[in-house]
Amino acid sequence: MRLLAIEGALGAFEAAVLEDERVLAQRRIGANQALEDGLAAIAAVLEASALAPGDLDRLAVGIGPGGFTGLRVALSYAKALALAWRLPLVGVSSFDALEAGAQQLPRLCIVEGRPGIISARLRSSEGERRATGASDATLAALLPQTLPEPLALAGAMAGAMRFLAERGQPVFSLPPVPSPVLALARLALAMPAAASPHALVADYGEAPAAKVPTRA
Repeated sequence: MRLLAIEGALGAFEAAVLEDERVLAQRRIGANQALEDGLAAIAAVLEASALAPGDLDRLAVGIGPGGFTGLRVALSYAKALALAWRLPLVGVSSFDALEAGAQQLPRLCIVEGRPGIISARLRSSEGERRATGASDATLAALLPQTLPEPLALAGAMAGAMRFLAERGQPVFSLPPVPSPVLALARLALAMPAAASPHALVADYGEAPAAKVPTRA
């Protein structure tokens, strides 16, 4: 299977082309370049792979949570290309990309949004819980008490380490994912595509900080 993956929620804008598990091409640019240079980055990985859009089997995109602007740009590109090229589109959570391959429970994955705000997902034998907001308040909501077993951490863990150390919570860090776009691409190879590109919805974690007022 040949797949083009796009990721913009986790601090940079990345595009990659895979053929099954083999990476044919990959490109990374700054998040602030995504709007102007994102399509050029996508064209560059296709050219480096010697592939045309008609050679692809599907597209994949990170759907967040994460940075608002990069996520919005990446998802907009992915939807437009999927519709134009008539390709199935797979959406992959930032949480899943950042803890790809991890099996340890309990496991806490953290994604940074705007300054001071995080989205976090806790997985344990009791299920899955999520929370978003100011860092300490979000962690306290997910972990109201110290767990007896060590907690595996993934993602943006620096702030959580301090909070959990003050709690006396035993923790250990999972190996960081070297490339979020490759992690989500490999997950997307085995995931079902959305019924329609329009069906994919961005997971911003929270409402954007600025809102345009509506008229009464």
